[in-house]
Amino acid sequence: MTAIDSDDLRNEALFVSDLQRSQHPTPEVIRAVVTETVDRLGEGGCAALVAQEFGEHPDCALGRMRWAQQAVRSAYEAA
Repeated sequence: MTAIDSDDLRNEALFVSDLQRSQHPTPEVIRAVVTETVDRLGEGGCAALVAQEFGEHPDCALGRMRWAQQAVRSAYEAA
């Protein structure tokens, strides 16, 4: 497991994960998904996919990033 200290990286990892807001994930699930995504893609991979999504789907990407930021903040405050 990777120790992730950057909220920016956490936000990006959650953003590019398959986890959906409609799944109403718990803080534990969010933290696990963030760790798994960073372990799988690395910091550069997460950033590249965020850029790709903002380029291809700017209308949806902003809302998803806002959700990711709020979810990460809540999940890591609870830790």
